[in-house]
Amino acid sequence: MTTPPLLSVEDLRVDFLTRKGLVEAVRGVSFAMGREKLGIVGESGSGKSVTGRAILRLVPPPGRVRAERLEFDGNDLLDADDRALRKIRGQRISMVMQDPKFSLNPVMTVGRQIAEAYRTHARVPEREARRRAIEMLEAVRIRDPERVMKAYPHEVSGGMGQRIMIAMMLIPDPDLLIADEPTSALDVTVQLQVLAILDDLVSQRGMGLIFISHDLNLVASFCDRVLIMYGGRIMETCDAARLGDARHPYTRGLLDCLPTIGGGQGELSVLKRDPAWLEGP
Repeated sequence: MTTPPLLSVEDLRVDFLTRKGLVEAVRGVSFAMGREKLGIVGESGSGKSVTGRAILRLVPPPGRVRAERLEFDGNDLLDADDRALRKIRGQRISMVMQDPKFSLNPVMTVGRQIAEAYRTHARVPEREARRRAIEMLEAVRIRDPERVMKAYPHEVSGGMGQRIMIAMMLIPDPDLLIADEPTSALDVTVQLQVLAILDDLVSQRGMGLIFISHDLNLVASFCDRVLIMYGGRIMETCDAARLGDARHPYTRGLLDCLPTIGGGQGELSVLKRDPAWLEGP
């Protein structure tokens, strides 16, 4: 018996009515995923982040989200009312935004924010919420969690801020985590540490993960499958381990633009875009 997908997206479209006309940010995106690590890569403006936000219905006006199907674990996300969405957001699907440290409330302590994220979805005493918050800080490998609980966001480093935000999003024990560039502002060492934490937590909890990034090499080494987006469309879907064998000229162009150690002193390739890519297959 085939296991039904955790998330199904068919013909997802997101557009914005602006003073200069209609801007189509996402145009006919379709994919399905289970409890796996799915990467979405592409240039800035390709529609990656808007796709992630549209899944959670977090696209504000004048944005408009349409789809033939937008379903999570049997729940219709497209027609769900605000009450139904509140039960899904955070509790079943969490999202780590770009530059997550700056998503923290600057006038609340770290511990209070993490505990609040838990109590929003679970009716537990304050003491129990605090205990769970400390456990989550330990899970994301923060030393001395008791001290960090009392700290304010400006008192922690960028890498620690990323871990705190991940802890806050994972404390309700969601089934799907959408991580939008969660390591973009970190140095390589801290980046690898955060990825290792995500990998461990996803594996231990049997979650699904949508990992949005610009870094093709990072996604290829971390994810199971990769969607390559351009102009609001999916150009190609690849097994992450075989990303180097991709055939679409856009994906090949992105890969050829990457510098390599020992690659010589010649000029890097420049991506040449074909207007036909915007029209789809």
